[in-house]
Amino acid sequence: MDGAKSIFPKGDAMRLAIRWISEMHQYDVEAIEEACRRYDLSPIEEEFLLKYFLNADHKIKIVKGT
Repeated sequence: MDGAKSIFPKGDAMRLAIRWISEMHQYDVEAIEEACRRYDLSPIEEEFLLKYFLNADHKIKIVKGT
């Protein structure tokens, strides 16, 4: 994405992607990849989301609601 500009201000795309994944209640690789495409996230942002949503401790917190 060298020189290319996103349609979202910096940081908004990541927030929107996280919201979309959460609303879908689908915390898997396919959903994360779809969110990255929808919101034009960088590879670094995608890596963050993969680590965050696929972390076993985080999944337990989501299921338990804490």
